[in-house]
Amino acid sequence: MNTMELQGKVGIVTGGSSGIGFQIANVLAEAGAIVYNISRTGKPKDGYGNSAEGVIHIKGDIGDFQAMEKLTKEIADKNNGAIDFLINNAGASFKCRAEEFPEDQFDRVMDINVKYVFFMSKIAYPYLKKAENRGRIVNITSMSAHLGFSQVVPYCASKGAVLSMTKGLAVEWAQDNICVNSIAPGWFKSELLKEVLDPEREKKILARMPLHCYGDTRDLGAMARFLVGPDSAYITGQDFAVDGGALAFGY
Repeated sequence: MNTMELQGKVGIVTGGSSGIGFQIANVLAEAGAIVYNISRTGKPKDGYGNSAEGVIHIKGDIGDFQAMEKLTKEIADKNNGAIDFLINNAGASFKCRAEEFPEDQFDRVMDINVKYVFFMSKIAYPYLKKAENRGRIVNITSMSAHLGFSQVVPYCASKGAVLSMTKGLAVEWAQDNICVNSIAPGWFKSELLKEVLDPEREKKILARMPLHCYGDTRDLGAMARFLVGPDSAYITGQDFAVDGGALAFGY
């Protein structure tokens, strides 16, 4: 693989101030892309250090669709009216048993994980259509799109929705010069994981996969790099598990 295979490409990552999004943005920039990293902080969170050259942090609320339309157009205007990729990474969860789950937290999880993914894709659509060698959307799903987990049922539902959305958009936009795929992370150290993790759950998680360890978030960046790069133009509607073998693990 050419180490600068994304030279000249321009795209957006959402929720990239830490964790998975932070490293995805870094890996794409290291391959030559200009990456506009949109987050609530507009900068890396404490402890994450500096981003790779080519990552441009922007403070923004992806739920403000009018602001996102303006920002996306500004980014495209710098790139001959096109955007090459969109990584829908921003996500939210809340730990609570289903029978006690608050309505406001349910709405928050569904808005960030499903509604905002759809509308960011819709906003980027006219610019992705103009990309050379196909525009790319990469959504972040989860093991929760494939397996059931207690105390995060709405999160499971939201990621299942993103998986189905990925397939639907891939079919609908196949003739519009856009490929749509998703990545299903296994267990990686992230701010989102910290929100739902406890020692008992961690023990179960690490026992539930053949490799019995957390992954390196740069592996997710490498998968994203492939999916937005020149060698994946014939791949669409697929979900790629980067999970230490968890989905393959029998009993």
